Amino acid sequence: MTLPFDGAISAFLASGAPDRVAEAVRGADKDDILAPDYPYDARMKRKTYDEELRLLQTELARLQAWAQGSGTRIAIVFEGRDAAGKGGAIKRLHQHLNPRGARVVALSKPSEAEASQWYFQRYVAHLPSAGQIVSFDRSWYNRGVVEHVFGFCTPEQRARFFEQAPAFERMLVEDGIILIKFWLNVGRAEQLRRFLGRESDPLKQWKLSRIDVEGLAKWDAYTDAIAETLERTHRPETPWTIVRADDKRRARLAVLRRVLHAVPYEGKDAAAIGPIDGTVSGGPEIWSGGDTGSARA
Repeated sequence: MTLPFDGAISAFLASGAPDRVAEAVRGADKDDILAPDYPYDARMKRKTYDEELRLLQTELARLQAWAQGSGTRIAIVFEGRDAAGKGGAIKRLHQHLNPRGARVVALSKPSEAEASQWYFQRYVAHLPSAGQIVSFDRSWYNRGVVEHVFGFCTPEQRARFFEQAPAFERMLVEDGIILIKFWLNVGRAEQLRRFLGRESDPLKQWKLSRIDVEGLAKWDAYTDAIAETLERTHRPETPWTIVRADDKRRARLAVLRRVLHAVPYEGKDAAAIGPIDGTVSGGPEIWSGGDTGSARA
């Protein structure tokens, strides 16, 4: 089987990854690699996950019915390291929602015309109308992290972004949009393990890009850019929720639970939603830029 990008991810494991990361990946088999400071010693059991997921998705259907009836607009931003599980979380969020009122926005590289516009302009066109739930699979925060790390924007453009982003988001909230921002974080060993899984699976190879491959060696640059982005755009009115995503199951449940807690819909079943696990999802204080991992499962 021909591997994408000439097997560059396997090659990185063999000769580019730090020793501690490579050792963790080789010893992990198919299990999620939980970072040493992850708050649990093993990933959540499938039965428990399935039971909680069904309860939360039932509540999400109730939330959507309320949003459509009340005309409430909900925008959810999903950001995070590559392979942190954004797509999986979004899938579980939208899985049982009516697609007429819930959609996912995943924009590609800006066209020449879009590149000449105000930076936020192409995102504005996709904001929710009355009764809609819109999830952004990556967002305007590309400029804060990816564009900066790869030199796709100038320092002046990035500085302008940091000046405008909080004001832009504040305007959305003041206009009545419920804005929820997630940053999914994953350890370096678990990220590499997931990339290797995509590389070897023909059904998942489409998820890989040249940016993913080249980004493997830029962990520290990403870490610095993420830390600055969180610090400069975390505001009381538009806060970040960090989700520690080494365990995909706990991460998905944490995302759904946070959305349900954040929206004041009628008929909310607090018992079905359950409390927020502050060790898995919280503010920027629980974000970690470490690159270590151990094969705990």
